[in-house]
Amino acid sequence: MKIGILQFELEVPHARSLKDKRRVVRSLKDRLHREHMVAVAEVGALEVWNRAMLGLVCVAADGAYLRSVMSRVVDKLGALPDAVLAAWSMDVLDAQQSLPETDEDGRPLWTPGERRDALPEGEAA
Repeated sequence: MKIGILQFELEVPHARSLKDKRRVVRSLKDRLHREHMVAVAEVGALEVWNRAMLGLVCVAADGAYLRSVMSRVVDKLGALPDAVLAAWSMDVLDAQQSLPETDEDGRPLWTPGERRDALPEGEAA
């Protein structure tokens, strides 16, 4: 199983309020989900009225397929009438790969309870 991740930032130049921005973001999220069967969430700049940071994920067996889906999404984002694509990054992860245990500074990325191999509370090994 492969997991495609697309992070992108949009400038919403005509927005004059959070309500204007949210209208553009909600419409885009709905359209991307409907047309590409992807999950999209606003992940940053939540209180900034003219900028939106979003994350998109999709899952498939083939990484090349995921890259093609995300490339089509990037093309679509570049042609939006209500927003400007300011930045984006794309990655495809293999679900079988081990996740890193620490960040660049050697600090743990998660607590023992947050680990994916952690036992449910109250269960013994």
